[in-house]
This record gives sequence, structure tokens and C-alpha cells, in this order.
Amino acid sequence: MPMSHNIVEIKEGALFIADAHYPHHGREFFELLKALEEDRIKVPQLFLMGDIFDLLFGYGEYIFNFSKDAIKLLQKLSKKLEIYYLEGNHDFHLKKIFKDIRVYPREEQPIFMRYRDKEIALSHGDRYEVGVGYNIYSFILRNTYLVYILKPWERKVIDGQMKRLSLKNICHKYTDFEDKAKKILAHYPNHIDLVIEGHFHQGRKIGRYISLPSLACDKSVGVMRVDGIEFIDIKTLLVK
Repeated sequence: MPMSHNIVEIKEGALFIADAHYPHHGREFFELLKALEEDRIKVPQLFLMGDIFDLLFGYGEYIFNFSKDAIKLLQKLSKKLEIYYLEGNHDFHLKKIFKDIRVYPREEQPIFMRYRDKEIALSHGDRYEVGVGYNIYSFILRNTYLVYILKPWERKVIDGQMKRLSLKNICHKYTDFEDKAKKILAHYPNHIDLVIEGHFHQGRKIGRYISLPSLACDKSVGVMRVDGIEFIDIKTLLVK
């Protein structure tokens, strides 16, 4: 797939946050946003790599109540910071909520960018090697007609989902993740130098494949350095 002449450049120091699953798995995401908004942390770009919220979608207002503090802070931050949001399987239909953020739904992923002389592909990570069943589930999940049908039971459905998600163990390490990464890479052109994804909560680098750490599980983020992505404990950032 050829790169566009208008391709976005990833800047050195860009911050990558994946799989925070806010608000059920700690306040770290909110604290990072607060530090960015107050200029205690300075970055040239912010990449939100999906599943930032444990459940958030852009139709109906009841769901906003669970993460209102982080939503408002992110909206405020987007007025002054270049932000890219790759929707995940827990957060979708977000363009109406975050009007000043470049939002990419699942069907527009992966997105292609450049860093120095490298061609980079970015995705939440649930696009390839997920199976037919998952693809059907993803289509139904994002179907706005279903939402309208369920509207009379909206609060009950959302309350039930939020309770279930708050109890879910989301932190697992794959024993065969190298094979998984190899299969995913087969979907990307050979000229792509780096593939950066979230979704799997692994925090691993396997050749040209980077599985970002989950903020919820690893309390870590990715920062773009001269020689590639560096995984950093957020305590290191927040103490500055």
C-alpha cells in the first residue's frame, strides 16, 4: 500500500496510551490527562490506541456519567494538543464526543504514518486474526439501529455491562504470542517498518511488531524515541 504525500509525521516524544479501561482499572489515565493539561508533562502528540474507556460510545448520554471527569478533561486538552484516537472494541462512535480529536473507527484502521525514515502502521489491534465470530460481534456492537431498539432498557443494559466489566480480569499474558504477531504481520505490506497495536495487553516487541503495554495492567505507556517506541512506567512521567 503506497504512502500518501500528505502522510502524518509522528514526532519524537509522542505519547502512546493503550487499553486504560477507564474508570475500572485505576486513575492513572485521568492523572496523565491532568498532567498534560497542566503542562507538567509536555508531549508533541498524543495517540490513544483504543479501549481507553472500559465502555464509551457516542450515542445517548447516560454512558457519559461513568467517565465524565476524563471525558471533559480530554475534550479540554484536545483544544491545545494534537490527538489521535484509534477506536477499540470498548470505545467507539466517538467523533461526536471528541470533535477536536482525529478519531479513527475500526473500519478505517490501520492508519499509516511516518517516523523519520520509517513507515508506521497503527491499529487498536482487533482488526486481523480475530475470527468470523468476532467480526460479527463487532458489527452488531456498533450497530446504531440496535441501540435505538434497546433505548427503553438503556440504563439497565449499561449498568449491567459496567458491573460485569468492573469485575472482569483483563490482564493475561499469551504463551504463544510470537505466533499471533507473525500472523497479524502477514496482513501488512512488507515495506511497513513498524506495526504498533494495542488490544492484547502484552507490552512486547517482536521484530517489527509492537504490542503496546496496557495502562490498566502494566501501568506503562509508550513514548516515541529516536530508535523506536520505549515503554515507560507512568510513575516516571507523573513525578516530573
